[in-house]
Amino acid sequence: MKRRSLPVAIALAATAALLLTACGGGDDKSGDSDKIAGADTGDSPSASSPGDAAPESADRPDLTLPKDVEDVFEKWETGDATKDAVLSDAAQAQTAMNDAIVQGRTDTDGLSFYYDGKALTTSVKWVQKWLDAGITYTGTTRYFNPKVELFDAKSAGASFCADETKAFNKDRKTGKIDKSPATSDSYVLYNTRLEKDDRGVWRTTDGTSVRGSETCVQ
Repeated sequence: MKRRSLPVAIALAATAALLLTACGGGDDKSGDSDKIAGADTGDSPSASSPGDAAPESADRPDLTLPKDVEDVFEKWETGDATKDAVLSDAAQAQTAMNDAIVQGRTDTDGLSFYYDGKALTTSVKWVQKWLDAGITYTGTTRYFNPKVELFDAKSAGASFCADETKAFNKDRKTGKIDKSPATSDSYVLYNTRLEKDDRGVWRTTDGTSVRGSETCVQ
């Protein structure tokens, strides 16, 4: 099993009812149908920490990844404080998932903090698949092309791409790294729903992913 062949969002792919398109547009048939009105479409590259826009009120778990594992979030700001808070917590959710994988645990504080409802249940199941396969991973995952739509004061949608071309599976026991060549499946389009809780945290509650999406393949 390879990281790029694993369904990277199997934790969120169980249901499709809450796609962004269900709330903000038509069906997902054209190459541009994943775009959200008002999203930043500038071309200048930049990278940011997912915690840059995070509210300070909540007691957030530490999500320090090992030195050989890195999450890079490019152009992860819109200039709108609320949208940036949504994107920040969407990014934290991705890192929380990766943290659980490298720790080899399904009960991390990060998972239960940034995921809720169906997304939490299926996220735990997804991490368990990694454990059952006896693998973790090493390398860099690049997240880019984020878009966010506010549905109301406490619900929003975020879509973004993941580039796993520089992330590789690693056997937990032997440490052997599988550096199989990248393919279009190394790119994943995420479409997620987030809901704001009483602490001000935008928790991922549902979503889908499309591996090899033309929107994300570069």
